[in-house]
Amino acid sequence: MPDKLKRKNPQDRHPFLDQMSQLWRNKTAVVGLILVSFFFTAAIFAPLISPHNPNETSLYDQLKPPVWHDAGTKKNILGTDDLGRDILSRLIYGARVSLLVSMVSVGLAFVLGTFFGSLAGYYKGKLDSFIMRIMDIILAFPYLLLAIVVVAYLGPSLENAMMAIGITYVPRFARIVRGSVLEECGKDYVTAARSIGARDLRIIFLAILPNCLGPLIVQTTLSFASAILDAAALSFLGLGAQPPTPEWGAMIARSRSLILRASWVMTFPGIAILFAVLGFNLFGDGLRDALDPRLRD
Repeated sequence: MPDKLKRKNPQDRHPFLDQMSQLWRNKTAVVGLILVSFFFTAAIFAPLISPHNPNETSLYDQLKPPVWHDAGTKKNILGTDDLGRDILSRLIYGARVSLLVSMVSVGLAFVLGTFFGSLAGYYKGKLDSFIMRIMDIILAFPYLLLAIVVVAYLGPSLENAMMAIGITYVPRFARIVRGSVLEECGKDYVTAARSIGARDLRIIFLAILPNCLGPLIVQTTLSFASAILDAAALSFLGLGAQPPTPEWGAMIARSRSLILRASWVMTFPGIAILFAVLGFNLFGDGLRDALDPRLRD
């Protein structure tokens, strides 16, 4: 009998451990995590692993094809572009730009969306209607079209592209937070906090929002993938990163006229975008399955 009492019920484990175990058992999520970790590692250690200066030009090395042998001698493994710049080095530094844009724009959307969504869900009434109608107006425009309008008004630059993408993503977070806050407001712990005289902002940000983090984390991860795509699209149109900044979308835009005679210049940035977006999507789907009990096996 004492031995039976000492045995721990698997269901008594901390919910976080269960979620991480569920995430680790999801093979597609693990693949996504590996891809995401690969790009973050490349971005962080770009000066150490980049074989060349990404902006160094050479008229004697224009449009050199990829060299797969003698990789240890700092050859142009993925070839060069029309200015003789090493494509691999520009891809590595381009990971920095793309991840920076995604983190800043999604972070801006996260903060603003969480703030407005929590106010709308907690106070309800006219304030809720006013905030949600603004969000509906923003949602009425296609994300990329609205971002183009904002950048065209502010001026083409990487900073304005980040701001434009962040503004277009605010409704995503605001609607999720509003729904979660509306659900949490009817629970006993919120009533108890009000009864002891806790301030509204304290209840919202210290009591309610910590219980709404699951959907927010999933939305944040999936938004990283969308932000990378939108940043590449804006740069492709000349509204994002400006030359000579190594950015994947700008690299594709500059090399689109070379697709027939130097296909590698355009192909490798496209592959980088593909795997970065795929990694965040796979990891985000795995997080959703792990954090939502209804989706567990």
